[in-house]
This record gives sequence, structure tokens and C-alpha cells, in this order.
Amino acid sequence: MDSLINGVGNGFSAVQQWLFEAVVQPALFALGLANLLEDAFLGTAWFLVGVIQILVLLVVFGPLQRWRPVEPVRDRATIRTDMLYTLIHRLGLFRIALFLTLEPVFDDLFGVLRTAGHGTFHLDQLWPGVTDGAVVSFLIYLVAFDFLGYWIHRGQHQLDIWWRLHSLHHAQRQMTMWSDNRNHLLDDIAVDCLLVLAAQLIGVAPGQFIAIVALTQLSESLQHANVRLWFGRVGERLWVSPRFHRMHHSIGIGHEPAGNNMARGHNFGVLLPWWDVVFGTANFEQRYDPTGVRDQVEQSRDYGRGFWSQQWLGLKRLVGLA
Repeated sequence: MDSLINGVGNGFSAVQQWLFEAVVQPALFALGLANLLEDAFLGTAWFLVGVIQILVLLVVFGPLQRWRPVEPVRDRATIRTDMLYTLIHRLGLFRIALFLTLEPVFDDLFGVLRTAGHGTFHLDQLWPGVTDGAVVSFLIYLVAFDFLGYWIHRGQHQLDIWWRLHSLHHAQRQMTMWSDNRNHLLDDIAVDCLLVLAAQLIGVAPGQFIAIVALTQLSESLQHANVRLWFGRVGERLWVSPRFHRMHHSIGIGHEPAGNNMARGHNFGVLLPWWDVVFGTANFEQRYDPTGVRDQVEQSRDYGRGFWSQQWLGLKRLVGLA
């Protein structure tokens, strides 16, 4: 298995190197930005991962949606807006913005810590013999990030100020494979900062971090797909399925906050349903309910249709003006 992973990694690295040398590097030299070469090389990897993800969506997940849809497509305009979110995030535009604004802050912060003698802790080294086991190391970090993701996700729902932003994600009444990245940008910034901070603290390598994010994003795209699909009685408890996650998006059932009641809501798991089972938030009912937010139905609340209107209304909700 390690040899297969290494082979795939080597192939990816070869394509990344070619794209960087043929396109990105000459462009940076022409623009006088040679000081960004190292960061641009990593950015090329993110771009390639995004291209691969979009191809999987079009070639695999799209036919699945047409094969067994949960509901007919009623509102293509909102789906096109979700596609814009997907392109912004998966092709690296959002990460470029973070790099130009927040990454220097993180670099300075961790530079100060290392200067003070606080070296990087490597979580995978707690497992005996993992130094030579790429698969075991990857799985350790995958589980660790998924555990963090579960609690971040609960925070998005159960902290009122965070829910004001995250509710945009749940306001999609026509959920499809494009809906995963439909988020307020401030919501995404908060999540990404927490993940980057965790990556630095537990010592995940950049290549591993990219692979974990890529796998997570692909799985989340499938979870949001408009497809009547579950993984069976055993599989449902091993990996989050479209049915399991759709329950989380169900109006008034899966996700809406209720003051300080931390037990409210179901199926917060990002990849692994284990955490929902352990912490009592799992719901394995065989249901495919309508998706959305309760106040859309009961109060006709407007969450916006286009990208900019959704972002603006999210800011108004954040400060209590919407």
C-alpha cells in the first residue's frame, strides 16, 4: 500500500513540477514576483487537486445524481451560484486571498514560538514504527483532523454568532454536489484558521495536509449530492453517506441551534460517523427530507440568491441587522 501511495504521489509531483516550470514560474518572473516561488509551488499543488476534484464531480458524481436523484432540479440559478463557490475554493482563489492576508501572521506567530524553543510536535510519532509507514501516518492525521472537524461543525451550529454565518450553507433548498463550498467567506476563514493552526501544532506535513483536505472535500461533495444513496447498515457507521448528511440538512431536524442545548442537532460528522455515535448526535433513520432552514419556511427569511447578496446578508445577520 505504501508503494502505491508513493507511486501516486510521485506521479502527482511530476505533473505539479511540469505545470510550475512551464506556466507558473515564468509568469512570476515576468511579474517581478520571484520571491513567491516557494509558495507558488505549493499553490500549484492546490490548483491541481482542485482540477482533479472538479473532474471527479463531473464524471462520477454528476451521473450518480442523474441516476437516482432525491428530488427533481427546480432552481438551476441557485445551483449555478453554488458552482461559483466551488470554483473559487477548489481552484485556489480563496487560498490565494488567505495567503496574501493571514499566512504572514501565522508565519510570524510560529516563528516566535520556534525561536522561543518550542519545536513542532509530530502526532504520528506517538505510534511505534510509523516513521516508515505512510499509510498509518496519513490515517492518524485523518482521524485527528476529523475529530477536530466534528467539534468545529458543532460550534458552527451551537454558537449563535457562528450560526449567523453558517446558516447560509444550510439555506440551500436544492442541495447538489456543488453545495459543499456554499459558505460565508468569514465562516470559511474561521474554519481554515483553525485547521491551519492544528496542522502546525500536530506536525502534519504539507503534502499530507493537502491530501487530507482533498479527500475531505471530495467526500463532502458526495455527501451533498442530490442522490438517494446510503452505504448499508455497516457502511453507514463507517463513513458519512449522502443519506446521513442529508439528515443533517433536514429542515428543523438536523442542524438548527436551540440556545445552550448542546444535544440539539444530528449528524455533525465530517467524514466519520463515529463521533456522532460516541457523543450522541447520530441519526441513522432512512429518510430523505427537504433541506433548508426553518425560518425560510416559517418567516420567509431571505438568505440571498447570488454570491454577493448572500455574503452581504450574512454580514447583516452577523451584526444583528438582518
